[in-house]
Amino acid sequence: MLRAFANAFRIPDLRNKILFTLLIITIYRFGSHVPVPVVDVSALKAAAEDSGAGVVGILDTFSGGALTRLAIFALGIMPYITSSIIMQLLTVVIPKLEQWRKQGEAGQKRITQWTRYLTVTLAVLQSTGLAFLFHSGEAGLPDVFPPGTFTPGNVAIIVMTLTAGTALIMWMGELVTQRGIGNGMSILIFTSIISSLPQEGQQILESAGAARFGFLMIIAIAIIVAVVFIEQGQRRIPVQYAKRVVGRKMTAGQATYIPLKVNQSGVIPIIFASSVMYFPALIASTTGAGWIQSFVDKYLAGTSPVYMLTFGALIVFFAYFYTAVVFNPVDTADNIRKYGGFIPGIRPGAPTAKYLNDVLTRITLPGAVFLAFIALLPTFFLALWQVPNIPFGGTSILITVGVALETMKQVEAQLLMRHYEGFLS
Repeated sequence: MLRAFANAFRIPDLRNKILFTLLIITIYRFGSHVPVPVVDVSALKAAAEDSGAGVVGILDTFSGGALTRLAIFALGIMPYITSSIIMQLLTVVIPKLEQWRKQGEAGQKRITQWTRYLTVTLAVLQSTGLAFLFHSGEAGLPDVFPPGTFTPGNVAIIVMTLTAGTALIMWMGELVTQRGIGNGMSILIFTSIISSLPQEGQQILESAGAARFGFLMIIAIAIIVAVVFIEQGQRRIPVQYAKRVVGRKMTAGQATYIPLKVNQSGVIPIIFASSVMYFPALIASTTGAGWIQSFVDKYLAGTSPVYMLTFGALIVFFAYFYTAVVFNPVDTADNIRKYGGFIPGIRPGAPTAKYLNDVLTRITLPGAVFLAFIALLPTFFLALWQVPNIPFGGTSILITVGVALETMKQVEAQLLMRHYEGFLS
């Protein structure tokens, strides 16, 4: 592995990509520590130390602690992720977007441009809600506005600053995708999660003691192994293609397979569920309705059984929902029949689509339950031991493992293309 790292820096093109990615990461982390104007920095430090489980803690994970510091990158990449998911869902129900998607690169550019517009719109809405949330002092966060500073003009400055920060993050992520290594948005989220690990470990060591800290580290390693196993797990559906005549040539029949992943939807269900669970707290902070805030404090707190059951159920629901969006059994069956293929023992057409749908429904259940368990694991330890968070627990490990595997595969492909040994060779 060390030789593979050394070989990566021997290749000028690959070395430049790695250095460019590290430069963007440095800029991103710097912006995560620069607070917006007006706010009280000392109160922000206290908020960062007390932030833990719950929906606010989950959202803070994606920003690398910038949310509880109310930095210029406080919104992180979440508005872009949410807008991308919304555009994917709208592609299924809006014929015009479906037409753009089938137009290839030109259509994809249009979809990307509308995704950017939607990202800015969501950033304006979320930054406005955050300003009211930090002023209300709810969700375990203190009022960070000095007396007399919560005025429409100051709120407008904060909203513009946070929105500009989100637009800058979106631009930097696209630059990494084009000129760096890996997917830019995933790399930035990976950086945010990794940056919070030392602080989380210190909090656990101080609050739980050395014995529990060591036990949690063993559990964290076991979780990493389990996540790698689930992420790589797939059901391979065999497909047999008959001989075909193309022009004057006859192509030989071949056997292949359709890989159906156990966790087909990735971490998207957790992001969806987090957004839904965060919505009531956002409404309570912006409207100031006491009964809504009372409901949120009583039933949507981090260790509430109602919160845990609702959050887990939403994750399972969105796992099935998003899997149905990204994989269409009917289209897959039609494509197999169009190219002269068939699944052994299954008739082409509708029976093939029904078979694929039944298989996908069965294998999605363990993947969805596993997602819910991993996402709620930090809440279990918070309720049991009063541990604020566990290193590499919950949502963070799913993202870090997935991004690390994907980035390592890309670097290895570059090395093997130039006749170097890769990480897995």
